[in-house]
Amino acid sequence: MSLAVAETDVADLGSIVAAALAHSPAARTLLADLESRQTVPEDAVRDYYDRNRDRYLTPDALRRGIDPFGRTAPEDFVPYDRAREPITRELQRAAGRRAFFAWFDRARADVEYAAGHEHPGDPGHPDHEHRH
Repeated sequence: MSLAVAETDVADLGSIVAAALAHSPAARTLLADLESRQTVPEDAVRDYYDRNRDRYLTPDALRRGIDPFGRTAPEDFVPYDRAREPITRELQRAAGRRAFFAWFDRARADVEYAAGHEHPGDPGHPDHEHRH
């Protein structure tokens, strides 16, 4: 069986959310909808670009070993106009995931697991720190 969630995303999502997304088309649809409805203010996009200069070095600047937080020239960086759209999508995705996590936490807040079927990392479980 193929997972609908990339293995690399499981660590970011957490195992319970990843399992829900892997096995529930409705959960995947909700996540996609939440991601698409997020609006990211222009100043947040610009702030992200400015604070993460290391992510926007040009290939030439990388080859030359430019320190993005040291002495640089404007041509050492991908121009903001080219980076803006990918940053916006990344921030929308992150905001959508936060909205999904909040919805998921509310949806399972009153769930009571049968004895022996609790999630091992659930702090509500009396033995949640037990490891093998």
